[in-house]
Amino acid sequence: MTQFSSSVWPHCDTPAPAAVAGEKDACGVGFLAQLQGQTSHWLLQQALRGLGCMEHRGGCGGDSDSGDGAGVLCQIPWAFLREVWPEAEAAKGLGMMFMPTDAVGREDVRRLCDEEAKALGLRSLGWRVVPVDASVLGPLARATAPVIEQWALDTNAGDVDFEGLLLRLRRRIGARIRAAFGGDPAHELYVASLSSRTVVYKGMVRSEVLAQYYADLRDPRFAVSFAVYHRRFSTNTLPRWPLAQPMRLLGHNGEINTLLGNLNWAKASEASLENVWGDAADDLIPVVNPAFSDSANLDATLELMVRSGRSITDSLITLVPEAFRNQPDLDSRPDVTAMYEFNAGIQEPWDGPALLVFADGKRVGATLDRNGLRPARWCTTADGFVIMGSETGVVDLSDKTVVQKGRLGPGQMLAVDLESGQLLDNWSVKEDAASRFPYKQWLQQHRRSVAPQPWTQTRQVGELDLLRLQTAMGFTAEDFDLIIEDMAALGKEPTYCMGDDIPLAVLSDKPHLLYDYFKQRFAQVTNPPIDPLREKLVMSLEMHLGERRPALKPQPEAAAVIHLDTPVLNEAELTAIGQQGLPVTTLSTQVAVEACTGGLKASLDALCQAAEQAVRGGAQVL
Repeated sequence: MTQFSSSVWPHCDTPAPAAVAGEKDACGVGFLAQLQGQTSHWLLQQALRGLGCMEHRGGCGGDSDSGDGAGVLCQIPWAFLREVWPEAEAAKGLGMMFMPTDAVGREDVRRLCDEEAKALGLRSLGWRVVPVDASVLGPLARATAPVIEQWALDTNAGDVDFEGLLLRLRRRIGARIRAAFGGDPAHELYVASLSSRTVVYKGMVRSEVLAQYYADLRDPRFAVSFAVYHRRFSTNTLPRWPLAQPMRLLGHNGEINTLLGNLNWAKASEASLENVWGDAADDLIPVVNPAFSDSANLDATLELMVRSGRSITDSLITLVPEAFRNQPDLDSRPDVTAMYEFNAGIQEPWDGPALLVFADGKRVGATLDRNGLRPARWCTTADGFVIMGSETGVVDLSDKTVVQKGRLGPGQMLAVDLESGQLLDNWSVKEDAASRFPYKQWLQQHRRSVAPQPWTQTRQVGELDLLRLQTAMGFTAEDFDLIIEDMAALGKEPTYCMGDDIPLAVLSDKPHLLYDYFKQRFAQVTNPPIDPLREKLVMSLEMHLGERRPALKPQPEAAAVIHLDTPVLNEAELTAIGQQGLPVTTLSTQVAVEACTGGLKASLDALCQAAEQAVRGGAQVL
């Protein structure tokens, strides 16, 4: 099979050359779980087999041997570890650490980690070098491969939230290393996992190489009751060892197309961390990092919600909600609808396309975003195994009896509750989440709505004045003929090609509409045209005004927002907003426009001056 560098083919669905036109280059993911919690090496073997069958979905480096990344997220095999590593006998937590290759740097990192653990009341029991075979790595992967060690931890803190403590520990270690060593490669550390329930084995490898690289994964004593696997096809970041998946809680097939807004909202939410974490909030900032991949940032946001006390399924329903408007199946489920309406006021969606496979040691499962543009097929067997994957047939079920099978649709979720041994189908997991809080009651008590008001029917300006105002605002005859008349007649936006050969509005000497000065960021490869009128089953223009409360801990006051069906308001609706009991301020549009145009003019003047100076200095301006 011919492989191409991810840096050359950066998008999952980018058409490949004719030689590989039949291949499906998009991350391959899946999971296996045993409902009764019975551990076995067979389950791990099948996860690795499924991973190996996903090689055609992964990307490969320019050396044709260093994969974009592959890995498994599974239950910590304590019985196996205690046989091969005496220090693990009393351990309650396990870290999978990508350590520096420099011996002195590794010793510094170990010392720093032990000190931070002690500062939080944890006890470091020792370190274990994970046996690996570097000879199976490609040249690019081998040149950047870390030394991989495991770290055993214990606690005497009693009933304290151990997982939350481990999250704080990991963040404190990262901050301490940055403060002490900056970006020194000799002290570079990445914590692949740090948990009392799960461990991640991953690397910048091809699927079939993972078990060859990690000797642990081939040991028959390595027995688990669940495993998540992922084969990466790099989309928006170049391959690196830390960016291989699964992440600490999930594996992601797709792209997050709302990433910039998600990161900005996550940054804004840091101010409310203290309401949930108290004095420990400082340990958790920053929540996200723009330098990381979209998957890594989604994983970090999910981890914070889960470690704050929310179920992993509830958290993903909040972060990646389905399209719940115009959904016939929800007509008989008002509590689920109320949950979605409440969540919409506290958390903006992380929109895909996205297929997310997840596990936190309590629940394991998979969910699709509202568009459902990624395949996810599942089945159950008579002896209690649940198998899900991007493709069927990747797990050997020749001696199994399949009793149930299906596929996830847009916005649907499938989960296995490892504590109760239950398989939760889509509506079971949604109703379980909706029963957690009285969302419907909170909305009835606190939420405000602005009812649609009639538009003014009488003419406010004469034809000549209207033409003058339209000209001043930048309307053209083309806008009326090709856009406005088409929208008025058909009730939908016209579709155009993405090519645009006119000057950017900011550089044009012609008048332009205000929105011409802004450009929308979107995935050109994956997404169809976006139109809330045409795509009303999966899109909505609804929005909320008011104070946003933290999504980490739902509370009644979070429902005290103004609900709007659309941000496009007439004069009567704008007046009604000011009568809802929330503080409002009236701003002069004239002042705002003058401020914007003044700043724009200043920027252009500065640009022209810089260009003029460069030309005088002999430079060429292209």
